[in-house]
Amino acid sequence: MTGLAAIGLSSTGSAATGYTQYDDEYRTVINVVEAGADNTGTEPITPVLESVRSDNTLLYFPPGEYAMDSQFRFTNFEKFAVIGDDATLVPANYHDFDGPRYRLFRLGTYNNPGAHLRFEGFTVDQTVPDTGIRTIETYVTDRLEVRSIYVRGQHDSGTWGPALFNVVDPDGTGIVEDFWAPHGGAWVDETPHAGNSWRGPIGIEANQTEGTLQFKRCRLGAFPSNGLYACGGSGKIIVHGGHYKNSHPVSLRIGGTNSVIRWPTIEIDETRTRDGSQRGIRLENGNVRIRGALIRNTSPMPTSHAISVMNSCSGARIEDTTIEMSGDGINHGIVVSPSAGETIILDTDITHETAGGYPLWIRETDNQERVLCEYLSISGEAGDGAGFRDGIRCERDNCRFNVCEVDQPGRDGVKRNAMVNTGNDSTVYYGTYRASNYPFVETGSETLYMRADAESYDSGREAICLYDRSHDIDLRRNRLVNGIKDYGSDGLIDWENSYS
Repeated sequence: MTGLAAIGLSSTGSAATGYTQYDDEYRTVINVVEAGADNTGTEPITPVLESVRSDNTLLYFPPGEYAMDSQFRFTNFEKFAVIGDDATLVPANYHDFDGPRYRLFRLGTYNNPGAHLRFEGFTVDQTVPDTGIRTIETYVTDRLEVRSIYVRGQHDSGTWGPALFNVVDPDGTGIVEDFWAPHGGAWVDETPHAGNSWRGPIGIEANQTEGTLQFKRCRLGAFPSNGLYACGGSGKIIVHGGHYKNSHPVSLRIGGTNSVIRWPTIEIDETRTRDGSQRGIRLENGNVRIRGALIRNTSPMPTSHAISVMNSCSGARIEDTTIEMSGDGINHGIVVSPSAGETIILDTDITHETAGGYPLWIRETDNQERVLCEYLSISGEAGDGAGFRDGIRCERDNCRFNVCEVDQPGRDGVKRNAMVNTGNDSTVYYGTYRASNYPFVETGSETLYMRADAESYDSGREAICLYDRSHDIDLRRNRLVNGIKDYGSDGLIDWENSYS
């Protein structure tokens, strides 16, 4: 209290010093300008912040610009807040930043986390060349609240990206709301930090979360080392809304226990020289549900799948999702990796108009956990680049396709198949399948096709092609226009099918 008294500030959070809705929640409210911080952007403010920091304290930043050329650090606190009111933080450039060029605010560390943290209401001005620094890095146990942060300008210093957030206690919760860094970050080789890191900055990192952490209405532009990267902890990650764009190698990389991605927009419409792939969503390290996502990919780069269900993903559920893919590259829609756990795809639409690729690729594996697709719609005119010419490529056993619609007319006369199955013990139940080549191609065994409607756009071509590797294929009550092309399948059951 002696320090506060010396600069004439109240220790009770009076209106004269705070002016925020949170004043009554903190023992001490400090107006940093009254404490001596310059709000004209001329003098760095970190020394003032260090002189007044204490637990159960709110630091209030009135309107103005606040220069920072060194890190402010505070750890092991019970309750702390940093609140801006039309306040702009102005970091020094890479060459003039004093000390480690990593962060403006380091609030809690992994070994000495804080308990309850609020941080909100700042614009971060990175429009000057060679600026770009992590605005905030946090480790908390109980409660994290970050709101209304706008990073203006590209992160072009090459150092750590705009933010790192972690809730390190399993019972802790956090929300990051309206954190915007829409201008992305430069590849490190194009910055003064060249040679000191790999690729360059991550947009937002949250890889040590053990509690529940929600990202709400956040926006990230093109970053070279992932957009939102939150898959390393065992906690629950929630992505609610927001706009994620053009990051390499993926815009949303999410994992955790019962994590949820709901209603985001992911857009890939620009590719930089060093971008090798730009996937929309990558699921890993846990079980994750996607609901209501919109993914648009018009980038020409290959390997830019809309959704990747990785080997480490123990379970995935994708529903009410729209995928729109186009361009001159070879790209896939949803790719289920060999060791991925049970994957369920419901009420999802894929429009696929690339030079080649599979709208849905269920990759070959000995894994017996099922893949279930219901009310999946696949359409668009795609090519057959690199031989990828199937609407659905199913290489896994124990898959089921209920009431799906697949339309593959092909681009510029190419021969595409609606569905190719190489796995065993799968079921196709109801649904409509159209293709410029075969609606169905079968090389697996013990597959049941029941009440499906299959027709080729190629007049006279059969609805299903069976190869000699296939056996015990069961066709029941389907409409198979022009019948069956059989190259020696063994044990075929053909029961009450129609052929016109």
